[in-house]
Amino acid sequence: MRSLIVIPAYNEEENIGKVIDRVKQYDIDYLVVNDCSTDSTGAILDEKGIQHLDLPINLGIAGVTRLGFNYAHDNDYDCVVCIDGDGQHLPEYVKDLMKEIENGCDYVVGSRFLSEKKPWSMRMLGSRLLCFLIFLKTRRKVTDPTSGMRALGRKVIDEFDKSMNFYAEPDALCHLLREGYNVKEIQVKMKERDGGVSYFANPFKSVYYMLCEILSIIFIQ
Repeated sequence: MRSLIVIPAYNEEENIGKVIDRVKQYDIDYLVVNDCSTDSTGAILDEKGIQHLDLPINLGIAGVTRLGFNYAHDNDYDCVVCIDGDGQHLPEYVKDLMKEIENGCDYVVGSRFLSEKKPWSMRMLGSRLLCFLIFLKTRRKVTDPTSGMRALGRKVIDEFDKSMNFYAEPDALCHLLREGYNVKEIQVKMKERDGGVSYFANPFKSVYYMLCEILSIIFIQ
């Protein structure tokens, strides 16, 4: 099974080199998609000879991952695994995700909360709301709808290559469940980012993200 790790990166100068060093230990093809970073992320990728695409404009997470899926489709990969460029997703779980694809799953989500208790916080309240909305639309329970650590099999790669009318991970997950794809969650651990600033550190961006996801799940997916 030909597999590709897609790594979106935006202003990850403090993290991307360490992420790639960990990824290289597993002898799997990878592609960093540099989302028009304004720091030295692009220079680091060039200097270290890291396989990457440089985008001339900032597309955001959905646009970046779609480009990764386009690349995988055009280069005949059977499986894509997405991990973030901030170092929070541990590459040692990549082969666990790939194994589920090999076993017949179409889409596998690395969940922090499948067997671990979800904490109570404002961010996790948002996660619970998304879980509830997805259940209303699909009658399927999920535990970690915002996880960006996921694996796609060939059928999903082909579908996302043709059309991906999704803002981010939760509505993509909702769509696939509604369409009857074989979707599974597996337990993973994630760590705090080593440096840099998260997209969700800005409360206005967090609220905007939640509004987009809620509207997409309710009215589009």
